[in-house]
Amino acid sequence: MRGNARRQGRFESEEVENMRPGETSDTPNEFSEVTHWNAVFAFAFSVAVVVITELLPMSLLSPMAEDLAISEGMAGQSMTATALVAVLSSLLIARVTKGLDRRHVVLAFSLILTLSNVLVVIAGDFLLLTIGRLLLGVALGGLWAMAPSLTLRLAAPSKVPRALSIVFGGLSVALVLAAPLGSYLGHLIGWRGVFAGAAVLGGLCAVWQWLSLPRMPAARANTLADLWQVARHPTMRVGIVAQFCVFAGQFSFFSYMRPFYESWVGFEGARLSMVFLAFGVANVIGTSLSSRFIEANLKRTLVIAPLIISGCGVALALESSHVGLVLPLTLVWGFVFGTIPVGWSTWVTRHFPNDPENAGGLQVATIQFANMTGAAIGGYLLTVGNATTPVLTAGILMLVTALIVATTIRSDSRA
Repeated sequence: MRGNARRQGRFESEEVENMRPGETSDTPNEFSEVTHWNAVFAFAFSVAVVVITELLPMSLLSPMAEDLAISEGMAGQSMTATALVAVLSSLLIARVTKGLDRRHVVLAFSLILTLSNVLVVIAGDFLLLTIGRLLLGVALGGLWAMAPSLTLRLAAPSKVPRALSIVFGGLSVALVLAAPLGSYLGHLIGWRGVFAGAAVLGGLCAVWQWLSLPRMPAARANTLADLWQVARHPTMRVGIVAQFCVFAGQFSFFSYMRPFYESWVGFEGARLSMVFLAFGVANVIGTSLSSRFIEANLKRTLVIAPLIISGCGVALALESSHVGLVLPLTLVWGFVFGTIPVGWSTWVTRHFPNDPENAGGLQVATIQFANMTGAAIGGYLLTVGNATTPVLTAGILMLVTALIVATTIRSDSRA
């Protein structure tokens, strides 16, 4: 059986050498029997900073374009460049950093994050701006790809969902703060000052990680063959399809929230800002409480969450004239979606505990590609249809996700 395990993917960790990739491990966490909470919060802070930095151009495009003498469209392409490099980074990081202590790898990403912001601050033209944003993609994809494996090594087995909810809480906070914070500070200190502040935060990430992260020697060698073996495993293939649908659906809606609430519902000014804030706060709360649902039953969470969001999408599209329903439906959507990133990362740690780095890399690449695809589909449908078509599309994709998980993902209620 050991020979079969090696032939199917070289999953050679001693405690799981007889387990095929994709099977849930019932053995204790091989890396940690204690939870390093300070390190978990340090990693969550890093996630928040890298995502805030990724999204800053959304609220600073106009002054950036004017200062660099480029179009807003060109300035916006810097975000696309970040996303594309993040996909490559997430897929290759396990291979490139094989044999290295994971503590040093995470520290390196924080330094790359800092350097990328410094380059943006001193950029005098589009080339240097793009180089800085490309470097950010390296840190973004690498940190996200390592999230499941790093959490496995920092948290005791029973605490993994809670630790992941803290890490993804950093993401939720970043999504809430990035645009308003960038816009507000941009008026006070200019767009270069905002990115300088992000560089300082990157330095703080490195210091906190240096003080809190334990030594984490590389657990195993990683090759492109390992990545391919994980990718071709039936469990991962199903997971990739389901995650693509759920995140493409989310970004079909999320990317075009403003035209929907503004032109279709009729919200303007303070009411529009209130909707965005309410959605973000609900998402933060949902993320922070997600571990309770996941620990109770992971599969049920991964089925019910997109099913609820699907209902919200259809109701928002059909009942948008009933303003009293819009805010509650938005709150429910934001809250419930908070469980989905945490749920799928928990799924990775449970079904691929013997190779979470490659599985996590595939997960991040899938999510990044789904985000870009969902935004593109939503934009096209907004152009050829109206502001409700991206919302309906999101609802349909969420329903497809729920059906995929319900019919193909095996039950796993183990905490």
